[in-house]
Amino acid sequence: MATANHNLSNYDKATIPNAKDFRFGIVVSEWNDKITEGLWQGAFDALIDCGAVKENIVRWNVPGTFELTYGAARMSKSIYADSGMLDAIIVIGCVIQGETKHFDFVCEGVTQGIKDLNLKGDIPVIFCVLTDNNMQQSIDRSGGKHGNKGTEAAIAAIKMAELRKQSL
Repeated sequence: MATANHNLSNYDKATIPNAKDFRFGIVVSEWNDKITEGLWQGAFDALIDCGAVKENIVRWNVPGTFELTYGAARMSKSIYADSGMLDAIIVIGCVIQGETKHFDFVCEGVTQGIKDLNLKGDIPVIFCVLTDNNMQQSIDRSGGKHGNKGTEAAIAAIKMAELRKQSL
């Protein structure tokens, strides 16, 4: 297992750009909200810890993980993006394996959708979607024994915002 004995919440602030001048959008799935709220909190706390200003973090909710792609696409074209207010978007969701192929279709659709947004858009979209076999694995990665994948996504968003800024 890739996350065995790893705490995803550990990062070295000395290696991360200061986020005080960046603006972030976060699209959060309401499905499996016990997990997505934990991921949201991890992302929010890491952004603040790295210098982001609370007022420069915009949150939108969508009903489920499949809707993250639409939410991120709309956010990237919203007034926030048009005014140059967004430097990166994080999508937060959780899909837990069930007894049907629904898991596969949702995971594939969201993964491809976010990939397409990154290829076609100007604002980096960070993928923070847990695709676990059971609820315990999701709990372990949203603030449990493996740390918080939301924290890792926030660090990636800061680094990609800096890359975007340097490449303009």
